[in-house]
Amino acid sequence: MPENKFQTGSVTTISIAHLLHDTFSSFLAPLLPLLIDKLGISYTMVGVLNVISRVPMLVNPFLGILADRIHMRFLVIFTPLATAIAASFFGAAPNITFLAILIFVMGLSAALFHVPSPVMIRKVSGDYVGRGMSFYMFGGEVARTIGPLVVLGAVSAWGLENTWYLIPVAAGFTFYLYYALKDIKISEEFKVKTEETHYSITLKKYMPFLLMLSGLLAFLALLKSAVTAFLPTYLTAQGESVWFSGIALVVLEGAGAAGTLLAGTLSDKIGRKTTLVVSLVLSPVLFWLFIHAGPAMQFPMLMVLGFFLFASGPVLLAMVQDLGSERPAFINSIYMTISFFFGSLAVMFVGFLGDRIGLFRTYEIIAGLSLFSIPFGFFIFRFTGRKS
Repeated sequence: MPENKFQTGSVTTISIAHLLHDTFSSFLAPLLPLLIDKLGISYTMVGVLNVISRVPMLVNPFLGILADRIHMRFLVIFTPLATAIAASFFGAAPNITFLAILIFVMGLSAALFHVPSPVMIRKVSGDYVGRGMSFYMFGGEVARTIGPLVVLGAVSAWGLENTWYLIPVAAGFTFYLYYALKDIKISEEFKVKTEETHYSITLKKYMPFLLMLSGLLAFLALLKSAVTAFLPTYLTAQGESVWFSGIALVVLEGAGAAGTLLAGTLSDKIGRKTTLVVSLVLSPVLFWLFIHAGPAMQFPMLMVLGFFLFASGPVLLAMVQDLGSERPAFINSIYMTISFFFGSLAVMFVGFLGDRIGLFRTYEIIAGLSLFSIPFGFFIFRFTGRKS
């Protein structure tokens, strides 16, 4: 098939793998209110647990180097099952230590999945990388939409300690992924010219872009972490039920799925810069409006917020792949490391403030700080090799 051809079947299959993986990795947030009651977890400890889930992402550059030398498709095939096994035992954790171990295993599996999968998407998307990243991110956002429903439904049916009954479902999907992806050879095709370029040269070449990206993600992560990690906890603290809070997360992620599906494709047509900046400008404003909305307007505001907040995801992934690096898995691993590093700090910061001044006031502060991502959205395109 011509390299500039958009391979719909392959893109869809990889996106399904993303959906399977992130369905299980999204179990923690909706279970937090229940785990807080069961294990006596503070908001600060919630932040620590989220950091533990992201610690494996710090070795992403080494995973990126490894991904240049192995069959990447097998990581994409089998890591969703590993994530499912770890996440399905969250409810059965007898103490915080055991829960932290499960969360760490899930984080390691997530790192092994997210480094190679966008590179696979780039290869099979041809000239439509933005569209491919939209498909890929759509799978992840749909997963985070249905994940809370799946795990809360499992809790209702079998109890908090028995959500591991879901593991056979993941095992069945793994068989499908194996037969669908086992013959897609991608990582081998990136080995041709990499021996001519050392990793340090690649890193030095793209350092200005990565520094600008770091500034953008540092402030964007504050808003994303506040919403995704603490939304159910925030709403239950406001007097809502666990189910109401879980459904609110579903609404947010469902709207985010629509945003990711459209944003990448739109960025192929109107430009990455326009799509990204619009997302960065509107997200803090909409978050502020959500905080001060009455109960009747909370769900509508979450829908609009989710659409624009998550729209930046496929655009940033497409920008990273647009760089045209000789070592795409390595550069993608650097991006993932930056993203998860600032995400970890953001969750800790939100949890720390939440314990001291309450989540409502913390949310107001986060809305203001996230505005600082906007200048980076404007200036980062000076270092991408593209004007828009």
